[in-house]
Amino acid sequence: MTELQGGRSRNTGLFRRKPIDQIESGDESTGLKKTLGLWQLTAIGVGGIIGAGIFSLAGAVANEKAGPAVLISFLVAGIASAAAAFSYAEFAGLIPKAGSAYTYGYAVLGELAGWFIGWDLLLEYTAIVAVVAIGISGYFNDLLGFLDISLPQWMLGAPGTEPAEVAAGTYKVNLFAVLLCLLIAFVLNQGMKNAARFETLLVYLKVGVVLLVIVVGAFHINTGNYDPFAPFGLAGAFTGAATVFFAVFGYDAMSTAAEESKDSQKHMPKAIIYSLAVSMVLYVLACLVLTGMVNYKDIDGEAAFSSAFAGVGLGWLGAIIAAGAILGILTVLFTFMMGAARVGYSMSRDGLLPRWFAKTHPVKKVPSRITWILGAASAVIAGLLPIGEAAELTNIGILLAFVVVCAAVIVLRYRRPDLPRGFKCPGMPVVPIIGIAFSIWLTTFLTAETWLRFGIWFAVGLLVYFAYSRRNSVLSKQQSTD
Repeated sequence: MTELQGGRSRNTGLFRRKPIDQIESGDESTGLKKTLGLWQLTAIGVGGIIGAGIFSLAGAVANEKAGPAVLISFLVAGIASAAAAFSYAEFAGLIPKAGSAYTYGYAVLGELAGWFIGWDLLLEYTAIVAVVAIGISGYFNDLLGFLDISLPQWMLGAPGTEPAEVAAGTYKVNLFAVLLCLLIAFVLNQGMKNAARFETLLVYLKVGVVLLVIVVGAFHINTGNYDPFAPFGLAGAFTGAATVFFAVFGYDAMSTAAEESKDSQKHMPKAIIYSLAVSMVLYVLACLVLTGMVNYKDIDGEAAFSSAFAGVGLGWLGAIIAAGAILGILTVLFTFMMGAARVGYSMSRDGLLPRWFAKTHPVKKVPSRITWILGAASAVIAGLLPIGEAAELTNIGILLAFVVVCAAVIVLRYRRPDLPRGFKCPGMPVVPIIGIAFSIWLTTFLTAETWLRFGIWFAVGLLVYFAYSRRNSVLSKQQSTD
């Protein structure tokens, strides 16, 4: 393999690389429309990061694994996530294209690596949308119960889930989760400017609810609940970090919108760092309040804050927290469906998937076809699979994407030090190596079933690549005419 010559890559075969020198920020007449400013990008990032991590996961980890040291769990996970975030920020300022980890891997590590991570992210992001929709459906059912409203049992869950009191011959479906997925697909197809306004409004409401919980809860802290601080030892805190790590990413999906940023090279790195910083501050404060209000042994792992406020005579906040949880987690749906659509759009534009998927709406300039397809796919998963089975599809792809991006930023820094970088990952190469090591370590916590399902998806992807993508890629056609 050789480096770039004359603006065109001479790499061939599986390791041909998309020339970075040719990557531009897109053409609005045929591609995606530039509508996103710094704070809209940051809101999308915060929307993708803050969700179940505060409203559910913090309580469960404190109760079962870490105690008040759940604070350390989030800090460790945040530091590890930041190592990857700095790598994403360098690439986002250097390569202002849709596709995030897929585009970065394609440009630096080659076509097969790019295909591998893009194919993987299509599944992971779609599955995350489904999992989050199922989770919101659960909160919605709880909120209806609080309001003493009952719905037919057939629409309250996937086949095989509780409650099981359904008439013989009647099929069950999680109808609310299905409708949520289709609603988000509809919103995304209204144009990125309108969709981003919708997302930003929800993020403001969500952050407001979290701040309300923190401020009100701070007046009910009993410092005695912090002793012992680490009842499960530091090992418990680190085990908790492996669990909550999946609540501190989301900027990766936000970075897929680089091509729709008004000034991606300047704004995208800042948005990645700002969104992670804001989210980590809220996570830490929420953990301090929760474990200060309630002894870790008594924390409700499913409805931590609702039960905590009920315990101090503020049960009226339960409905507000439930509504805030719905709004908070809804923004995660938006971010990851957008990410999946932009990855699919980029792969199609590069010829690795049929270019029919890359067709944008003539007026709204969004990839409407791939968005509706992914919305329908996530709706099927959300409607028919229990949350546990759907969740198993979400973990491995994000970690492998982090490995690819952290490795690629090291390779490119030494291969092409001359490229203009709006942001440079600090501590090169130590910081990216930390991101790689932590991500690989976390994969050891994944189940054998997760690896098996990933292997099956990867095998299908290889068949698609060698049967279609390898000969139809834009780079392949360029090289055949050289």
